Order: sequence, then structure tokens, then C-alpha cells
Amino acid sequence: MEVYHVTKSDTCRFDGLGDRPVDALGGKTPLEAAATPNLDKIATMAECGMAHTLGRGLRPGSDTSHLAIFGYDPEKYYCGRGPIEVSGLGMELKDGDVALRGNMGTVDDDLLIKDRRAGRIRDVSPFTKLIDGMEVDGVTFIVHPGTAHRAGVIMRGTGLSSKITEADPHEPGRPVETVLPKDDTPEAKKTADVLNKFLREAYKVLKDADANKERVQNGELPANFLLVRGAGQYSALPKFIDKWGFDACCIAGGGLYKGIGTFLGMEIIDVPGANALPDSDIEAKFKAATAQLGRHDFVFVHVKATDSLGEDGDYTGKKEFIEKADKAIAHLVDLPDDALLIVTADHTTPCELMAHSGDPVPIMLRGKGVRTDNVTAFGERSCARGGLGFIRGVDIMPQVLNLMGRLHLIGA
Repeated sequence: MEVYHVTKSDTCRFDGLGDRPVDALGGKTPLEAAATPNLDKIATMAECGMAHTLGRGLRPGSDTSHLAIFGYDPEKYYCGRGPIEVSGLGMELKDGDVALRGNMGTVDDDLLIKDRRAGRIRDVSPFTKLIDGMEVDGVTFIVHPGTAHRAGVIMRGTGLSSKITEADPHEPGRPVETVLPKDDTPEAKKTADVLNKFLREAYKVLKDADANKERVQNGELPANFLLVRGAGQYSALPKFIDKWGFDACCIAGGGLYKGIGTFLGMEIIDVPGANALPDSDIEAKFKAATAQLGRHDFVFVHVKATDSLGEDGDYTGKKEFIEKADKAIAHLVDLPDDALLIVTADHTTPCELMAHSGDPVPIMLRGKGVRTDNVTAFGERSCARGGLGFIRGVDIMPQVLNLMGRLHLIGA
């Protein structure tokens, strides 16, 4: 969920909010089945529609869809998820660094994956510190913990390239992939070779770690392999304030979303208890958002768990989490008259697929100057009948400028 506040703009973005009809929910999506009186009330005061964040027929990642929604065409600006993810963890990038995102997973002695998330481990810091700072063939590996099972990795050295494949096959029961170069350059070959050596050396350290021995004794899966993916070579993006003229801040629990905010020059607002998990204190996020309206022109609030519950196929949990979020968003129902509220999502995560899809997501804009329509409920099929119609992600910021009276005149 994203909430933006412009003069003031407040954007609330629910990650993976969209879904498909679920038979067990009476043919409704989790959003349609959820009791959402506050979101529905906002819808009655808003102009609603649907957004294909990357365009029709394209299946968005969370990184590319966020860039598009903020008005950065991924075809031009996307440099891989790794640099964005590690930025969100507070890891400083330097020119030439190759950054990767990863999971602490569980493998057996033959390096077959038993669980990609080590039993959904909640804290990997005892393991990342064991391999942080390792050096292989002149390349230093900087490894920091992310949210829950996630970790960020920076490769720092000369002659590196992001043109490499992934070690993560994305499915349990399969062996860890050998990282390969994607082109014939010596830089790509070197990067793949060094990364493979590091991952094997790190496995030796992790499998014998006392913390993993303790996990096994407690009947838990060991966090013994770093499954990396999303390699990208760092390059700076134009700052949000320079591109759009809005001083912005970001309120998020997940590293990726903080990373996007950091990349775009937004101030990161840390909120105690607000994480990227279903037990996140969403109300604290929205209270913090309203407190920032006097300090920033643009406030971005991200809510993650709708996506992870969709990936787990947990339609009941997704519905209940949406209801929890609806109660919290009551803090944004009565914003100041000069505030523009945008509620949307970055992509659809159908519970039946347990993965992202190319289905559009609902979006609504509420504020002064908005042409309200006849939509009375915030849901996929109701918003499809709204006055905003079907738009692309890159159309959202120009529409914000339009509503704020800041669009440049074309012609005389």
C-alpha cells in the first residue's frame, strides 16, 4: 500500500494488494471480501481507477513497479534490485560496486535446497556477521542483515560486472545454481568465479556455526546458505526533489522500499514496531505519516504483508491483514484540504499463483480538485468502473502534478 501526501501529497502503497477471485471467499478477492469501511469511505471522496504499473501484459517486480509509480521509467533507470535493496539496509555503495540481494536458506550436504527462507527465520544477523568482510581474490564481501530471512551483499573490488546469473533457483528441492557470466567479458567471468568461491566458503562457515547447531537442536532449520540474486552495478539516479519538485520522505519496514527512498533522496523515517511482517504496527506508520505532512511535501508509506501473504497463498490471512490496515488508515481519512491522498499498490499477488501477476491494481486519488466518480468501494472490480480509467505507473506522478497545478504548458 502506498500513501502519498502532496503540497502536500500522501501516498499509501499496499505491496501485492491486488488479487484474483477466490472460490472460498465467495468468488471475491481478499480485498473485496475484507471489511474496509475506511478505504471505502475514501473511495466515495476520490477518483478511482486501475493501474498497470509497467504496462499491459507486463509482470512487475516490486522494484521496477515502484520506480515506475514514482515516475522513473525502468527501461531508463533500473540498474538491478541489488543496489536498491542494500541501500535500504543503510549500506553505502561506491562506484563500481556490485550489489546483490539474498536469502539465508537451508541446504543439505549435497547443496539441495530444503527451504529458501530457513523456516522463515526472523533474524539473520548472527549469521551475516560471520561472513561479513570476507575477501576472495581481492574482492571484499560486505554482508548485512535485512528483514527476517533477507540479507544484502556488496562486492567491492576492481573489474567487476553485474552481468551474472543467480545462485537461487527459486524452488526447494533443486540444487544451488552455479553463478555464470551472462556475456564474454573478463569482468563478468571474474565476478561469477569470485562469487561462486565466496558462496562455498561462506557455506563452510555457516554450516558449522554455533547458532545453527542451536537451531538444529531446537528443531529449527539451519540458515546455512546465502542464496543471492538481483545483481546490479551501482549508478546514481536523479533525486526525487530535482525531478518532481517535492521534498519527500519514506516510511517503510522492508529494505527494498527504504532503498528506493534512499536512491531517490527521500528522508527515511524509522517507526518503532513498523516492519515488513504481518505483525507490523501499521497504525504507527500512518500516525507518523500525518506527523510528517508539515515537514515534507510528499510522504510515501509502504505496507508489505499483503504481498507476502499472497505469496504464501494465505487468502484468509491476506483478507484479515487488509482489515487490520483499514483500521489503521482511519488516520488518513480526514487529511487537510490541501493534501492529496493516493492509495494504490505496486502489483497484484494472487493467492492462487503465490507469485506476482500482470493484473492491474486499484488506485484512488482524494483531494482538492479531484473529479469524484460513482465508486463507493475500494476493490479491484469497483475501481475498474472509476473515472480515472486504466493508467500506467509512469502516469501517476504527472497526474499528481496536474492536480497540484504544476504541469508545464505544451504549446501556446
